[in-house]
Amino acid sequence: MSLFSLASVLITLAAVSSYFNHRYIKLPTTIGVMLVALIASLLLILVSPYNDALRDEATALVARLDFDQVVLHGLLAFLLFAAAIHVKFDHLGQEWLPIALLAVVGTLMSTFIVGTLAWWALGWMGLGIPYLHALLFGALISPTDPIAVVAIMKSVGVSQQLESQISGESLFNDGLGVVVFMVLLQLAGLDGGAESAHLSSPIDATSIGLLLLKEVGGALLLASVVGYLAYQMLKRVDNYQVEVMLTLALAMGLYALADGLHLSAPIAVVIAGLFVGNHGRLFAMSDKTRENVDTFWELVDEILNVVLFFLIGLELLILPIERTWLFAGALMIPIVVGARGFCVSLIMGALKRAREQAPGTIRILTWGGLRGGISVAMALSLPEGDLRNLVLTLTYCVVVFSIVVQGLTMGRVIRWSSRG
Repeated sequence: MSLFSLASVLITLAAVSSYFNHRYIKLPTTIGVMLVALIASLLLILVSPYNDALRDEATALVARLDFDQVVLHGLLAFLLFAAAIHVKFDHLGQEWLPIALLAVVGTLMSTFIVGTLAWWALGWMGLGIPYLHALLFGALISPTDPIAVVAIMKSVGVSQQLESQISGESLFNDGLGVVVFMVLLQLAGLDGGAESAHLSSPIDATSIGLLLLKEVGGALLLASVVGYLAYQMLKRVDNYQVEVMLTLALAMGLYALADGLHLSAPIAVVIAGLFVGNHGRLFAMSDKTRENVDTFWELVDEILNVVLFFLIGLELLILPIERTWLFAGALMIPIVVGARGFCVSLIMGALKRAREQAPGTIRILTWGGLRGGISVAMALSLPEGDLRNLVLTLTYCVVVFSIVVQGLTMGRVIRWSSRG
């Protein structure tokens, strides 16, 4: 099957699922589409004893999609840029301290807590894995997914303060989470690259620090330079078709360039999106251009979100079904949510005396820390083997619970928490 045929099948199935959800199920689009795909995958699994060919064809289709490549080196560029371009600097500026602490300190703390508890729990179940490998799971599951969060936030009413905190944190901790995951992957010797030999045991803190500085600092510098060049180009034309193309080229070109230079592509795209969405919007675009740029990126965001969540549902077809692993996945859910709650409580509790917070901030930030396709993609990027299958199962259980249960109950949690 050609790439065009593969994309055509995927878009068609996602569109039909979106229609079915809108017409009959009436859930938020992304959640409804994922549930349709999950149900379809379960039905294929159930009928496989009677019709192996049907499931085999569907599984082959999903396997050909190469989920981690599609998300980490494709959809993420568009989805992060689309989310960042609509975030206001003044809102981020007002909440910069909690956003920074949640995105950096919270992510690192959660990585350690989840990894440690997962290592202990898996050992207790007889599924012991090396500690560094458990930390890999902590790193890939700790960041709140901006794709999942922003999609849900559109359909749930929260205060501007909380929306800024959740959206800002999820945009930045995603990039940091990918960097931490890659560092741990190299330390564990699982990336197969030359850098893994350089960073392998004994752990060299200086090398780790330099790698983090290169990934994050290099991404910030590259985004500043490329974003400024794009801004100057936008400023010199007044044609919305050309300007929409420039923003598209910025998202795709910058992500590919940062990826090729081994910098944090997600952080680079987020910074560029924030710059264009604020400074570029105010000083380099006419009213007509702003309207068309917003419409274009809202449409891109909606379409690709539907495709991504449909893919998450289909991934069930290639998930290794082991009863013990599924039980372990269920056990990871309270561990991940509990670690999130502990980190949020510690950070926001420390800030409570210094700044006023909306009622129920800790509960809403804890329950609103959704996980999504990026976590699944990172799990799928692990080398083939039992470790990957186990981590993938754990990740999938947490992600499905996060999107379905937490996503569908966010409105109730917000209304309950707002009462004080």
